[in-house]
Amino acid sequence: MEPRIGHKEDNVARSVALVERAAAGGAALVVLPELTNTGYVFESRAEAFALAEAVPSGPTTQAWMEVARRCNIHIVAGIAERDGDRLYNAAVVVGPGGWLGTYRKLHLWGDEHLFFEAGDKGLPLFHTPWGRLGVVICYDGWFPEVYRLLAMQGADVVAMPTNWVPMPGQPPGSPAMANTLAMASAHSNALNIVCANRTGTERGQPFIGQSLIVDAHGWPLAGPAAESGEDLVLTAQIDLKATRQARQLNAFNHVLRDRRDDVYDPMLGTGWPLPRH
Repeated sequence: MEPRIGHKEDNVARSVALVERAAAGGAALVVLPELTNTGYVFESRAEAFALAEAVPSGPTTQAWMEVARRCNIHIVAGIAERDGDRLYNAAVVVGPGGWLGTYRKLHLWGDEHLFFEAGDKGLPLFHTPWGRLGVVICYDGWFPEVYRLLAMQGADVVAMPTNWVPMPGQPPGSPAMANTLAMASAHSNALNIVCANRTGTERGQPFIGQSLIVDAHGWPLAGPAAESGEDLVLTAQIDLKATRQARQLNAFNHVLRDRRDDVYDPMLGTGWPLPRH
């Protein structure tokens, strides 16, 4: 979709309509773009602060909670979150039973540093009836550590609300770097990655579209979508049994068990306990 900067009510209404379409098509999980409710290119922190909302009490999260309950689905959607005097580029996770939690973007891109605090909630894992869900946002996908830590926690699916922009030096006709990174990260961690990008140009900044759903082997299940246009619902069926089997590459090699934890910390220095599955 193409959020319009500052048009929160319209953006949320259009997102709800798209969620309803996806649910009518049988979706169990719907992923919406980064900063779906506000738009992305803020002119000032004051503008970002005025558009941001508390989570989950704000009207945007409440609207997504209502449609998730009504359609019996889970939603991951990007939002500008206000927490006291602090602002976060965040994603809410809601389901039929209400708000499950919030992910705050760890790695800020460009002018986001002028408006937002870096995420302070780590990489939470959300448990759903159909599997274990992780969340990243846009530039987080350039850091292999985030996917590895989610995989080590047992994630099956990673939702990525994103606002991908053109990357300098991309040869004409080559795949978007963001898509290449998503495919590589999915393969090397045996994760399904669901990337929902926006389209259009906002205050001079173009966005590249090309939303993508990648399976745990690293191959596209759906997309990349078109670079332009909006109100597209991209869908795919994810096999969670095959996902967990995908980490066994062959009779000898398992993409997580083959890690050399005698050489490097298996949890990358986080101090998090090594999970048991």
